[in-house]
Amino acid sequence: MQNNIFSGLFVGQNLLSLKEVDSTNNFLKDLLSNSKPVPEGTVIMAETQFAGRGQQNNKWHAEPGKNLTFSILLKPTFLAATDQFDLTRAVSLGVYDTLCPILGSELKIKWPNDIYYGDKKLGGMLIENILQGSQIKNAIIGIGLNINQDIFPDEAGNATSVKQILHKYYDLRQILAEICNNIEAYYLNLKAGKINDVRNVYLSRLYWFNEQKRFRANGEVFDGVITGVKDNGLLVVKQNDKESTYNLKEIEFLNNNKL
Repeated sequence: MQNNIFSGLFVGQNLLSLKEVDSTNNFLKDLLSNSKPVPEGTVIMAETQFAGRGQQNNKWHAEPGKNLTFSILLKPTFLAATDQFDLTRAVSLGVYDTLCPILGSELKIKWPNDIYYGDKKLGGMLIENILQGSQIKNAIIGIGLNINQDIFPDEAGNATSVKQILHKYYDLRQILAEICNNIEAYYLNLKAGKINDVRNVYLSRLYWFNEQKRFRANGEVFDGVITGVKDNGLLVVKQNDKESTYNLKEIEFLNNNKL
């Protein structure tokens, strides 16, 4: 169905809203496994997910009807599997560009793809790529953002929401439409070959970039500085004039609440 507030070319033009689902990513995967083709840019939005997941299978805590939990289908066949982190960059920036006018300079992207306000987590994403040979055939992009939730359970850790920060409610569908439009814009930049532009902007929005901070890796706590992100998405951290690269599971950011 057409959605008037979705002004992009294709992302969000086919929108399916669900009351409840285990996870919007799973729903989209099931849809793709049927024989009927699913158009690129399809968005599955759920009022509540009872099995939402974050990175490393962390459970995602979201109060029904108060937050954004949705998945987008993209078909980045122009991207090699080795460049799949560029899709992570584009999606993260699409979310960032939507929230930054509302929240300002405290907003950052925490590597690889969490959205932070100060030292608190506003949301994150889980991108599942389906490969065909050395190319990406389909990308299922699950996004969870805390928008209007007031209270979080203790196990949600350092979670916050737009409502907690600004003390006002926001229209979920309007924010969703803007995210879809912004993700589409960055995605089309990738498609047009402007990959370095996307990489540079991502780096400039990065949480803790060029700041001396505390990390844990290989069982050791150390002070280091994030100096970059490799093309393939590995984090580059400088410690005592020596740069090391880390995968997602290999390094932990030690915020004050973890010290």
